Amino acid sequence: MNSKALKLALKIILTVGALYLVFSKIEVDTTWRVIRNSHLGWLALALVLYVASKVFCSYRLNGYFRNIGIFLKDKEHLRLYAIGMFYNLFLPGGIGGDGYKVYLLRKTHQISAKKLIRAVVLDRGNGLAVLLFLMFALAIFMHVDWPLPINITWIGIIGLILILPGFYLVMILFFKDFLGSLLPTTGFSFLNQVLQVISAYFILLALGVTDHFIAYLFVFLVSSVVSVLPLTIGGVGARELVFVYAYEYVAIDKNTAVAFSLMFFVFTALTSLSGVFVKFEPNR
Repeated sequence: MNSKALKLALKIILTVGALYLVFSKIEVDTTWRVIRNSHLGWLALALVLYVASKVFCSYRLNGYFRNIGIFLKDKEHLRLYAIGMFYNLFLPGGIGGDGYKVYLLRKTHQISAKKLIRAVVLDRGNGLAVLLFLMFALAIFMHVDWPLPINITWIGIIGLILILPGFYLVMILFFKDFLGSLLPTTGFSFLNQVLQVISAYFILLALGVTDHFIAYLFVFLVSSVVSVLPLTIGGVGARELVFVYAYEYVAIDKNTAVAFSLMFFVFTALTSLSGVFVKFEPNR
């Protein structure tokens, strides 16, 4: 078995194992009832905002590509980004979405793979830094009943103080040639993540949640950080596990939380499917 096949097998095992744990700890009938009774109007609005958030993701990565001499029209890059989303979610054992983008752009623009990979890695890092920033911001308003000796409010404050300067330091040390696009790309990251948080809020409304919104959104951001780790297929199972175990420490309902997480995955899948219907034709 080659390394790619082994990684895919491990991802499948971890995904199935995580989902088994999730469904063994919730009331499946209750979770399904929450989904079945969801408000379609709020869901539609949430989906529109989620799709808009991915557009800003595309703009961010395109900004980094311009730093290395690849000048794609935003419309053309959006098509490439959609194809990449499809590969990431539905073909996780192959080249992957990021790898496919690197392959195509290297083929059409004769740019070194090293430069392309650095742009893609920085794109992911920028998004993660802003995600952590928002998570720390919400942590300030959280009460978590946990055995750790430090109050979560202080974790939020310390995190807010350190995250952006820390990211800037990483840029100076490892990505200095991308500094010219730091402000616009970080702005796109904020637009992306804030729109996803608002989208999550509307999903909660659709599911009938009427209180503890900050707790749900905080756990959502924590689960988003966990889902970035390449442990399961598309983050499936990992995100739901965070919700299932978080309810013991924060004021959320685990059945509603899992229903929320599954709906968010449906949005991800629907948006990623758009990559099947587009063709990448770069402006040379």
